[in-house]
Amino acid sequence: MEMQNIGYYIFILVAIIVAFLIVKKVTTCLVKSIVLIVLAVVLGYIYWMYLR
Repeated sequence: MEMQNIGYYIFILVAIIVAFLIVKKVTTCLVKSIVLIVLAVVLGYIYWMYLR
């Protein structure tokens, strides 16, 4: 594993945690589920395009 990829993984992990905490505090269950699905798709796209 390259050192540059570790930075991306840490960034993505922090982004997931922060997004989850914000969504948990602000929205209802249905909206929370939709936002987390969209976030997962976006992060999957980032991984597929830049980190594989």
